[in-house]
Amino acid sequence: MLEVIILAAGKGTRMRSAIPKVLHKLAGKPLLEHVVATARNLSPTKIHVVVGHGSEQVSAAVSGDDVTCHKQQNQLGTGHAVAQALPQCDPASTVLILFGDVPLMSAKTLRNLLASTTDAPSVLAAHIPDPTGYGRVIRDAHQRFVEIVEEKDASEEQRAVQEVNTGVIAAPASLLTTLLSRVNNQNAQAEYYLPDVLGIAREDGMTVNVVVSKDPAEILGVNNRLQLEELERILQQRLAEKLLLDGVAVSDRRRLDIRGELTCGEGVSIDINVLLEGDVTLGDNVTIGANCVIRDAAIGANTVIQPFSHIERAVIGTDCFIGPYARLRPGTDLGSAVRIGNFVETKNSTLGAGSKANHLAYIGDTTVGEGSNIGAGTITCNYDGANKFPTHLGDGVFIGSNSTLVAPVTIADGGFVAAGSVITKDVLADDLAVGRAKQRNISGWQKPTKEEQ
Repeated sequence: MLEVIILAAGKGTRMRSAIPKVLHKLAGKPLLEHVVATARNLSPTKIHVVVGHGSEQVSAAVSGDDVTCHKQQNQLGTGHAVAQALPQCDPASTVLILFGDVPLMSAKTLRNLLASTTDAPSVLAAHIPDPTGYGRVIRDAHQRFVEIVEEKDASEEQRAVQEVNTGVIAAPASLLTTLLSRVNNQNAQAEYYLPDVLGIAREDGMTVNVVVSKDPAEILGVNNRLQLEELERILQQRLAEKLLLDGVAVSDRRRLDIRGELTCGEGVSIDINVLLEGDVTLGDNVTIGANCVIRDAAIGANTVIQPFSHIERAVIGTDCFIGPYARLRPGTDLGSAVRIGNFVETKNSTLGAGSKANHLAYIGDTTVGEGSNIGAGTITCNYDGANKFPTHLGDGVFIGSNSTLVAPVTIADGGFVAAGSVITKDVLADDLAVGRAKQRNISGWQKPTKEEQ
């Protein structure tokens, strides 16, 4: 039986932000959410989160039947933090300690740690070239664990050690409770250090197992914005590499950002500087051009998204052609073979199969049937300053360029609107609507002249 304790009480002063450190985002998700997701992959019976600074915000971010939050009123060290949650753990369980600001820890590494945990504690370590800031793992001449020494308490010889403590510990709950009760704060920080339980265990004759991570990046934590950016780049590159290995054609893995969940079919191609946020699904043979932003969208097979297009909370059918410079706002739903061209904006609108708006149009709160054409410069006037009104276009409708459709208005199947018209009344099936002033030409008209100064 496994229970996980995640320490997430710190303020993160060096972030210089009102947002609690563990809620700063990595790949579009709070740091803490990454850690909770990894913990869930281990199938624990319970996840305990120790909160402190911004406790209400942090608690709200990790809601779930399997999560319990415990408040650390005063931050007196990692040992003190664990003590806030440990009494709520089943004494017969194994407890795993994780950190809410260390988001890249893999479930595979943690399983290796748990496998080495029997009737004594185990600790996760790593070898890094620059161990500055980390506690050092001290071993004896036979390479057996002796203790963890924090950098501020370490001698010069100990600071030269490159094997560092990650802080991640696993131990039987009942044993951890006993060991933690013997930890004192006689150190440079006057804090209760969790790693001290390991030294106490060894003094009691126990063999502390040290599991060394094979991936130094997974132990990296976040204390400032520079470190957050460094982790962002590490994670983004890994996400891009996975896409490449899965057969997605990524033009440059260094210029792709995935901030959410991405699902791709076969034959997908993604050009440079693409940002994918939220829940995005790309069907087979979808092509995403350079500099696109796609958020919470489903894009059907064989659709092409041209460069500089923005798509948010939209559903796009198969064989569509979008952009460049198109903006599909929330509520857009496109059927198959729809064309949305450059500088066309849609919002809360449905376009049927084969319909098109190739350039310079605004389509809002509108339903469009199949095979209709919306000319350049067309706008739907859906807002009167207080309320929104719908526009309905049937099948095979043709809207001439530079037309204004004043909602609420319906243009039935086969309706035709002459270019430059302002349409305020419904148009019947197959009718031609002309809503423009009569042209008159004035002969002999004199152009104005500039007055001499």
